[in-house]
Amino acid sequence: MSHKYLIDVNLPYYFSLWNNPNYVHQIDIARIAKDSDIWSYAKDSDKTIITKDSDFASRILISPPPPRVIHFRTGNMSMKEFHSLVSKIWHEVVDLSNTYKLVVIFNDKIEAFN
Repeated sequence: MSHKYLIDVNLPYYFSLWNNPNYVHQIDIARIAKDSDIWSYAKDSDKTIITKDSDFASRILISPPPPRVIHFRTGNMSMKEFHSLVSKIWHEVVDLSNTYKLVVIFNDKIEAFN
């Protein structure tokens, strides 16, 4: 089964790893959207939200999926550093996201929550 993802506006738009039909950028759906609209869209279309916004991580902890949430808590980093980190861990993150409703990515570790 191929999983689908919704990338929040606070993450890079041009990122080769996420440049395929399984990934849609929020900006391509609506240039400006409230978090509640993004949540509803992801829930209705069974997409996992990829974000740096802690509001989505907080909300999924008290809600059943869908959607699921992948939350980056890496702070500011260069595009090169971000790409390097994500390229190294992305398969593990996807695997964890298939089991857990929240996956949190830090610079030095990954945590998953149900």
